[in-house]
Order: sequence, then C-alpha cells, then structure tokens
Amino acid sequence: MTMSSGPTAARGEGARRTEMSETTTRQPGTERTVLEAFRRDGFVMVPGLFDEEEIRRISAWTEELQGQPEVPGRCMMYFELSLLRAGERVLQRIENFCAFHAGLAALCDGEKLRGFASRLFGEPAVLFKDKINFKLPGGDGFKPHQDQQAGWSAYADLFITAMVSIDPTTAGNGCLELAAGHHTRGLVGDEWTPLTADDMRRMEARPVPTQAGDVVFFDSYTPHASAPNLTSERRRVLYITYNRRSAGDHRQRYYADKRKNFPPDIERDPTRTYTFRV
Repeated sequence: MTMSSGPTAARGEGARRTEMSETTTRQPGTERTVLEAFRRDGFVMVPGLFDEEEIRRISAWTEELQGQPEVPGRCMMYFELSLLRAGERVLQRIENFCAFHAGLAALCDGEKLRGFASRLFGEPAVLFKDKINFKLPGGDGFKPHQDQQAGWSAYADLFITAMVSIDPTTAGNGCLELAAGHHTRGLVGDEWTPLTADDMRRMEARPVPTQAGDVVFFDSYTPHASAPNLTSERRRVLYITYNRRSAGDHRQRYYADKRKNFPPDIERDPTRTYTFRV
C-alpha cells in the first residue's frame, strides 16, 4: 500500500496544497503512514491509484451505464433538475450497477478498492453500496452529512467508502469537502438530518480536489459535503462502500430497502412524494 504518483510540480499541485490537509499529500508514503493518516483524520487520499488506461476504461463503462434506458428492477437511476438550464432533467447518480456490469463488478471486488479497504479495516471487506455521482454541468451539490446518519447502523457499525475520481474534481465543480479528525466522535448530528454549513465551518472542513485516477478513502463517520457544479464540464466520481465481512453481507437488503423507501425515478408511485434526506 503506497501513496505514489508522478512529481507534484508536474500536476500543478502548488496552489492546491493550501486546500488539503496533510492527509492528502502527494508524497510517497509507507503502508504505516497511510494507515496512521486514515486513523487520525478519518480519510486518506491516494493519488494516481488508477492509471490513465484504467481511467479511460472506467470512464467508458460509466458512459455505457449512462446511455442505458431506465428499466425497473435494474440499475437505479436518479435524476435532478439542472441549476443552469431551467426545466432540464439531468442524470444525478446511478446505484446498484455491479449486478448488471461485469467490468465494474470486478473493479469493485479488486485489490485496488476492496483490497485497500480491507487493509484499512484490518480484516476482509465486503461490498455494501456501489454508486456513480455524475454531477453533470448544472448538477446540485450534497448537503453536509456523515454517511452513518443515513440509517446505516441498521446494517453495520462502520463503513469505508472509496471515492474514485473519473474526472478532475475542483472547488469550482463541487469536489469533496471533508472535516478531518471528527470521525472519532460518533454521530455529530441526528440520524436522517443533514449537518449545516455552520457545523462544517466549526469542524474546519476543507476541499479535497483530485485528479482523474486519484482515490479518497473515508470513514462513514467523517463529515463531508460537496458544492454544485456550475461549470461547463462534467465531474463524475465513483462512490464504492464496504463494511467488514465479519459484520455480514448487507448489500441486497440495503438495496431492497432503498427501492422500497426511495426508489429510482422509473419505479416511483406518481401519487407519492419522495424526499431525499441524507
């Protein structure tokens, strides 16, 4: 497990250092350094974990899913209204795709994601949730929250999510913002209730911009958020979540519950109102 990448200067990181904690340094580090950073801050950024060819392949797979029609009972496609073009419906995210795409399923089960999460857990990990956030031009951001606030304690007591940057993410297009060191406090807010911008300021949350191929691993108690994408470029990321295998395999139950309580657009009852909470 290393934090290796090309030379920092070659990737224009000078201006970004002020936005990132030491957890997200691009200098090489040992496995012990990575584990210590993760335990201390609740997240760690691993630059260049996927090379250019791998990211081209992941991007192509993502485009395949994006181009598929909405079909009840298959991948869960969620849409939103564009913040840039009034009345335009844009794809927000796709979930539960591993059962329907062999390439992405192998990626999520591979050494670079599940294997890395296993080492962070200190024991084997199992897939819990698979999601692509598209954040296309005009896509909204996500309110501050801890993943554990979204009722996840009904399934396991701890999760680790790998955010794989398919496109560059910046403060301008709504990169991930993380609050270091607060994962040890347990829930800092109520279940199913977002945190506030004031909460994030008090916790000194900072943007964590990434290049394509970088991966951020973060704890389910780490407060995070992201702003809208008001640029002209897409900002696609994978969010692949794992729990300890010793805590059980809950993926099928989680998605059965989600289809019932917050179904994808194509499966919704037109007489009901659905509200995304956390």
